[in-house]
Amino acid sequence: MLVGVEIGRSGHFDPTLDELALLAESAGDTPVAKVIARRQAPDAALFVGSGKADEIKLLVQAHQAHTVLFDQAISPAQQRNLERVLGVPVADRTALILEIFAARAKSHEGKLQVELARLQYLATRLVRRWSHLERQSGGIGMRGGPGEAQIELDRRMIDDRIKVTKERLKKVQRQRGTQRRARERNQVFKVSLVGYTNAGKSTLFNALVKARSYAANQLFATLDTTTRSMYLEAAGSSVSLSDTVGFIRDLPHKLVEAFQATLQEAAEADLLLHVVDAASPALDEQMVEVERVLGEIGAAGIPQILVYNKLDMLEDNQRPRATLDWLERDGIRVPRVFVSALTGEGLDVLREEIVRAMQSGGLNGQDPAPSAQKLNDRHEHEQI
Repeated sequence: MLVGVEIGRSGHFDPTLDELALLAESAGDTPVAKVIARRQAPDAALFVGSGKADEIKLLVQAHQAHTVLFDQAISPAQQRNLERVLGVPVADRTALILEIFAARAKSHEGKLQVELARLQYLATRLVRRWSHLERQSGGIGMRGGPGEAQIELDRRMIDDRIKVTKERLKKVQRQRGTQRRARERNQVFKVSLVGYTNAGKSTLFNALVKARSYAANQLFATLDTTTRSMYLEAAGSSVSLSDTVGFIRDLPHKLVEAFQATLQEAAEADLLLHVVDAASPALDEQMVEVERVLGEIGAAGIPQILVYNKLDMLEDNQRPRATLDWLERDGIRVPRVFVSALTGEGLDVLREEIVRAMQSGGLNGQDPAPSAQKLNDRHEHEQI
């Protein structure tokens, strides 16, 4: 069962719950029904209120659902109360993303990052989680009971594991930093792919460097950063191209924090290829979300090329007149290239823009180079 709750005039509410459904499917679940609720403020006990909770319970029984997934974050107390009323496990968006991350992480670093985020999330769930172990009181010398001891023990154990995991991550970060410094000494131009999850970054990465990284039509198919050398014939040299974890709406801050080492590749890049799903009806909102996360990791000022991918999925009347144009964003002109990573259409134009970025030391705010402009004119002529 998928449940979405619009609180007040929330700007990030998805009434279709399509993204939550994709997340559920990525975790191996099958959505059977959707419920939308609207409230001025969350109910302190049940988040959706008792009336809506009873309605969800009837739907759970009718569809024989085994789990209820909320698109919004719910507190530990609300989760416990809802499970008691609904009679099935309840999870929120954050828990669902963590479950997917845990299943997808392959590298040692990725697994450590997921473990850290999971422990930090679990630490918040300890509050009043065990009603049968609550503090006892009433007698002389009865200041605390076994419940307090158990909760404190578990909290201390989780805190210790968080510290150990952070130390292990720092060691991995130092190793990655050494690799980055080696690339800097060799004066390698660094390009990073960033974008909303399922925008086709890994497919584009494979097409550009002839690699075989895992790519699939699902959310968070790639978690671990992959870096390969990409030879550009027009420049007569190679650049390093990195594929990073995809971003998503309301990505929990703790997850961004945990994946800081992976996202550091984007923060230290010379050029970002911001991959956009050109066929998505929510592409504007997705671009804003990517920019928000880039700002969080200190990568907002890095020159970008907007890569509108999935050109093959557009209808003829939706296709652009030119493969290359320029988009005004926050007073800065940014090059935009339309490509299909699947068919290879537009990739030559993208490679040329990367070469121009290498040669000019940046792109944003500049006019297209003569060669690029000629190419643009040629594509417009072909369209006409």
